[in-house]
Amino acid sequence: MNILYDERLDGALPRRDKNEVLAELTRVVPDLTLLHREEDLRPFECDGLSAYRVLPMLVALPERLDQVEALLKQCRELGVPVVTRGAGTGLSGGALPLEQGVLLVMSRFNRIIDIDADARIARVQPGVRNLAISEAASPYGLYYAPDPSSQIACSIGGNVAENAGGVHCLKYGLTVHNVLRLEVMTIEGERMTIGSEALDSPGFDLLALMMGSEGMLGVVTEITVKLLPKPETAKVLMASFDDVEKAGAAVGDIIAAGIIPGGLEMMDNLAIRAAEDFIRAGYPVDAEAILLCELDGVEADVDDDIETVREVLAKAGASDVQLARDEAERAKFWAGRKNAFPAVGRMSPDYYCMDGTIPRRELPRVLKGISDLSEQYGLKVANVFHAGDGNMHPLILFDANREGELETAEALGGKILELCVEAGGSITGEHGVGREKINQMCAQFDSLEITAFHAVKAAFDPEGLLNPGKNIPTLARCAEFGAMHVHNNELPHPELPRF
Repeated sequence: MNILYDERLDGALPRRDKNEVLAELTRVVPDLTLLHREEDLRPFECDGLSAYRVLPMLVALPERLDQVEALLKQCRELGVPVVTRGAGTGLSGGALPLEQGVLLVMSRFNRIIDIDADARIARVQPGVRNLAISEAASPYGLYYAPDPSSQIACSIGGNVAENAGGVHCLKYGLTVHNVLRLEVMTIEGERMTIGSEALDSPGFDLLALMMGSEGMLGVVTEITVKLLPKPETAKVLMASFDDVEKAGAAVGDIIAAGIIPGGLEMMDNLAIRAAEDFIRAGYPVDAEAILLCELDGVEADVDDDIETVREVLAKAGASDVQLARDEAERAKFWAGRKNAFPAVGRMSPDYYCMDGTIPRRELPRVLKGISDLSEQYGLKVANVFHAGDGNMHPLILFDANREGELETAEALGGKILELCVEAGGSITGEHGVGREKINQMCAQFDSLEITAFHAVKAAFDPEGLLNPGKNIPTLARCAEFGAMHVHNNELPHPELPRF
């Protein structure tokens, strides 16, 4: 069974006549843009995880909330699933369409509604690009902290769906730590406000529940984000190592010294060479690994922290430590890291980007484990990390044109994620689960936990029409994957969906 895609999901959904669904939606929402011809649907057949492609039944491109409301109500009435999509930059198949479903594209909701510089907040629509928020806030001396590598293109709604992070999430947190309020629409078309502009709001913390829920609980229609003052100064150290495990151990040493960098990133030799060839960032191509450590804040404090980190890196075995000479060189150092994914893509016809998280103390052991698995499966792996918070992005290089290599890459990726779980970590840090990691959910959670996840899903979406088949595996799937005990050939909780 493929990890990324299981065609039985579409087969398990009620078959609907496409023309009838199109006619009904057109009748209810006559001014809604609905794409239905194959050539118009083709650009929406996958997200950033493009190994598997599915043509949706229809693509809806609303411009107003009343259109979204009417669409959801009618799809519920017809029993047609809805998959919500933002910019399509996701890397876990979270926005992979369904042949029997409508793809709800929120990209036209791209307006920054308001910036309150005094309160340091911004109200934005879900289609606003991540970087556009910081650009709009810049004249006020403010910015939005989470900065995924795709921030020039990814949308804030998608960031909420996957709980995105970025190179500065160690100090400033993930999306969940930087959002105050959400406006959400349920599958019934009802509007909800979750969270508030206050530091706390009464009741259950549904705001955190919505983060990373991948459009399975509701459709996000507006986001209120925190804005932070731009640091007075930011400086970057680049440390070179002749051993990957030494570099991994140095990460924990820096945190143990009481320093919380603005960013702490790691790249191995394969990633270094790829990035340097692509960006010319000034990376040492002979190093087995580099650490990029950014320190920001008041200049005097930053200078003191730089000296402390220099000492820590020297004791950890760094062969060389460079301080970016100016803002231009600092930007180059970060450009190399933020372009590591496309850079590695130039080295191989295809690559499979993983996303697991482990305790920092386990970095050396897990790096050794990835190296052993790479050798065992016969595929190269380039390692790029948000090392400070243990979020790993191993990039598995393969050629899909060679028979069996895609399946081998999938299997290797699954073993890396299981290694993360075995080390006390998680199968995802910021990319979400989507279709990609759904089997490994079975390795991380037991049947009682998965049943609880289904119960939460059912409380928001009783018919299971919002993004079905993503994020939460069925117990049947886990049993087939071999990660769940089946007693007397019977699964627990037979009332749950089978696929």
